Amino acid sequence: MSQLIINSVDLLRIKQCLNQAKQSKTISAVEATKLLHELTNAKVLKPEKIPGDVVTMNSIVEISFAGNTKHVTFQIVYPQQANVAENKISIFSSIATALIGYKVGDEIEWIVPAGPTKITIEKIHFQPESEGKYSM
Repeated sequence: MSQLIINSVDLLRIKQCLNQAKQSKTISAVEATKLLHELTNAKVLKPEKIPGDVVTMNSIVEISFAGNTKHVTFQIVYPQQANVAENKISIFSSIATALIGYKVGDEIEWIVPAGPTKITIEKIHFQPESEGKYSM
């Protein structure tokens, strides 16, 4: 698995969202700590330097689960934009936290209700940085 890569603008915005969520108690301390841990260990790059195969904020990503042929596609968004009916998943969700900063082809361990599983990032259908949208 490759090292996590995070866009410097995303990092700043996610930290701001985390601070607001902790103050309003809309995120658990456990989830906040997990996300901060992921971000702390990431390589931080300017938005224009982010490779096109890295999952960033506002990316539309397609994943698959080990032992299952079904693929799931959704967009990782900031909490205020989350809408499950539109397949927009908050960065505060455990699956988005697990995927942010990883690349197409990476396999990530994730805990589901049935126990641990592996997720593979199959494809990124949209990534703002690769389209020159650095302030999304």
